Amino acid sequence: MTDLANSGHQHTATVRTDIAVETTGLRTGYLGRPVVYDASFSAEQGKITALFGHNGAGKSSSLKAISGLLPMFAGTVKLFGEDVTASKISDRVRKGVVYLPQERAVFTGLTVRDNLQLGAALEHDKKVVAARRENVVDLFPRLGERLGQYAQTMSGGEQRMLAMGIALMAGAKILLLDEPSLGLSPQINLTLLEATRRLCQEQGVTVILVEQAIGAALAFVDHVYVMRSGAIVAEHNGDEARAREDWWRVF
Repeated sequence: MTDLANSGHQHTATVRTDIAVETTGLRTGYLGRPVVYDASFSAEQGKITALFGHNGAGKSSSLKAISGLLPMFAGTVKLFGEDVTASKISDRVRKGVVYLPQERAVFTGLTVRDNLQLGAALEHDKKVVAARRENVVDLFPRLGERLGQYAQTMSGGEQRMLAMGIALMAGAKILLLDEPSLGLSPQINLTLLEATRRLCQEQGVTVILVEQAIGAALAFVDHVYVMRSGAIVAEHNGDEARAREDWWRVF
């Protein structure tokens, strides 16, 4: 267990080929005012890495900076070892970065089938599109049962599944999940977490999960960073995080 606030932790210069996302000295914010200060963390390929912390800690802002939705005032972002700090959002999307916000990111006036098809709009190989759709339906059988249903008539949990399905249709390799449990029942949240773990284990997708409802998430995470007031203050592997008994202090 590592407490960065007290350990004088230093990142090594060794290049890790299994690291999908790496931020170093990340500083980002809104209207020129930083809300994240000098944050350094990484996410291993095919694993679930969580950012835990109180409201306003800088978790969502960090995800937005990785995806290119927020400007970086300082620091670097690397994807699979390549520096993308100056890259546009579209370039990051082509590398497989997909940010899913707290809001349900679906096209409510379209059917499930059309939503999924739109997710694959940049992919011209019909066999690839069909394979991706098959993977989505295998992961979320409920979507397969509702291909002709309009998204606006679906429950919050079903819309969240559909949003993840759209991301996978786009060829997501790095999935940035921002508070996916928000407004969902514990059972639906568990279903989503189980599907997320399958994505990592079976397809090698890398997930960075921002979550405040950490109780359920702890069972699924491979690595945890704790943010407080815009900075990383602690780091744990999955077993260390599950063994920690004072999570209430984080909030």
